[in-house]
Amino acid sequence: MKRVLFALAISLFICACTSINQVGLQSPSGNIAFELKVNEVGQMYYSLQLEDKKVISSSSLGMSLKNDSSFSNGLQIIDVKRESKNEDWKPVWGPNESINEHYNELMVSMRNHADKKLNLYVRLFDDGLGFRYEIPKQPGIDSIFIVKELTEFNFVNNGTAWTIPANYESYEMLYRTTKIDQVKDANTPATFKTDNGNYFSIHEANLTDYAGMTLKNTGGTNFQAELVPWPDGVKVKAKGSVKSPWRTITISKSAAGLVESDLIQNLNDPCALDDTSWIEPMKYIGVWWGMHLGVETWIMGPQHGATTENMKRYIDFAAENGVHAVLAEGWNTGWENWGKPRAFDQQTPYADYDFDEIVRYAKEKNIELVGHHETGGDYIFYEECMEDAFAKLHDNGIRTLKTGYAGPIPNGHFHHGQKMVQHYRKVVETAAKYQLMLDAHEPIKATGISRTYPNMMTREGARGMEWNAWSEGNPPEHHVILPFTRCLGGPIDYTPGTFDILYKNRKEYTKWNSNDKGNSRVNTTISKQLALWVCLYSPLQMASDLVSNYEGHPAFKFFEMLPANFDESKVLLAEIGDVYSVARRKGKSWYIGTITDENRRNVELELSFLEDGKKYMANIFEDGDNANLKNNPTDIKIRKVQVDSKSVLPVKMIESGGQAVAIVPIVD
Repeated sequence: MKRVLFALAISLFICACTSINQVGLQSPSGNIAFELKVNEVGQMYYSLQLEDKKVISSSSLGMSLKNDSSFSNGLQIIDVKRESKNEDWKPVWGPNESINEHYNELMVSMRNHADKKLNLYVRLFDDGLGFRYEIPKQPGIDSIFIVKELTEFNFVNNGTAWTIPANYESYEMLYRTTKIDQVKDANTPATFKTDNGNYFSIHEANLTDYAGMTLKNTGGTNFQAELVPWPDGVKVKAKGSVKSPWRTITISKSAAGLVESDLIQNLNDPCALDDTSWIEPMKYIGVWWGMHLGVETWIMGPQHGATTENMKRYIDFAAENGVHAVLAEGWNTGWENWGKPRAFDQQTPYADYDFDEIVRYAKEKNIELVGHHETGGDYIFYEECMEDAFAKLHDNGIRTLKTGYAGPIPNGHFHHGQKMVQHYRKVVETAAKYQLMLDAHEPIKATGISRTYPNMMTREGARGMEWNAWSEGNPPEHHVILPFTRCLGGPIDYTPGTFDILYKNRKEYTKWNSNDKGNSRVNTTISKQLALWVCLYSPLQMASDLVSNYEGHPAFKFFEMLPANFDESKVLLAEIGDVYSVARRKGKSWYIGTITDENRRNVELELSFLEDGKKYMANIFEDGDNANLKNNPTDIKIRKVQVDSKSVLPVKMIESGGQAVAIVPIVD
């Protein structure tokens, strides 16, 4: 008996020792397994399995701090706690009216050789992993200077990657399609399909008070987190305590699963606003595209775009065509001082822009105005003026604001460093105080903060429509890569909707951008432009062309029919870089966007998502019989056909073509 008890005691001791150096966690369904190990010298590693097969091999965790305060080795697990959550929550807006938040969580407390504490939080969902670090408030730690994060993402298998290069200033680059082991560095979200058919997206969630993360290849299919530095080289600075963003790996057996994942939003905090009644998705047009085309100017002069007369024309068009709001860029003084300190006056209009009259006229027509604040990157001056500038908008009934940061950040800071992350969050919080919805250009990346601050509606953060006005244009595959990369972080203000594809209605213009080689155009058909309004989700959705190109055009009817927000979304077809089709429901009506790359494509879409026994009318906008991408991209066929849940919708697309469909119930 004594031998049995002794053996049992030894067994329990061994188990206890093993558990203190090795901790596991499974996702709710058990399809994903996470394992954390601390080796004999106190270094921390994790690995991931998908359906009992390892997909992320042993990958380092931890961080290095200045002044030899290291959480890279000498670590010992001192406590482990577990929690689970399974709740539905309702976003203020979004492509889906309800989101399920279902995860299992590990909270692992550690201490290093200097008896300093580090906490690691791990959450496993059925669609991926999130983990974050916390240096809690504790004796002996005051100022925190993180000089390196050791986080790794080491893939077991090679495969295909869709990435843009790591860049501390901009996300406005074309995506590269390469082998995983050929990616030297990357901004996130970075998307991968391994050779065994699994899909992954590496990103971060809840980027609040920390440096943005990029990825650096450390050999083969291994990647390490590389943080954007301060001017002095330190990556993150904090007082007393610090929490990192969640490091995320979205996991799916299909490309569609990446798009339909809610992992990023689920790893953000619940809504921080008591009153969200003033937040409302909108469709808008604006005085914007003409400046990029070079037929109008931001600066006051003979070709000034934002004039009282021109704005009234846009307001009239909006009122007559079911558009909620109108934007004006170049309305305020300072554009002539671009690049100089304290250049932009966010409150003083140019002499030919009667601010008060435009506010009055828009209200008379029941049209909202979208304010615009360009900063040129001078965040310091903007923060000085922000309260008064936001108050001016609020006091005049303007509740939507577009911001811009097209210029260098003062004092050697990067756009994606901690200082600017703090600034972007300050703008969001201050905007909420003045009940302003935001559309940020030249932004920090989207990491799901719209759950916490739903007034952060949309942002750029990609090579958008304006590149078509003054460069060779975005290639056809760009649009069928974005849903699986940039858009995984959150809504995108790509500003689709150009109808004058070849700029035949642009007569004389001024070349103002060095990228303009005289070969600019939009590399899609007009039908694809319509479909992009559905495919590239944004709760502030712009029809970007000059209103002169919309007036009397039958294709604009689709934008009129399209709601600003949706209740449900379903991916119908998805192959990264090739083809994408999504259906979105508002009430009992459905809207479908289908797009292709540079290849002609015929596909069929089953409409089984329609309510059984109900008849619908499908309003179809598709590439015309004579459509040709090079010479005749504006040929469009508009037709109607009765459908039901048993119908199969044929989609015939030419090169870089598309199809947009509005399916509405037939009322008896």
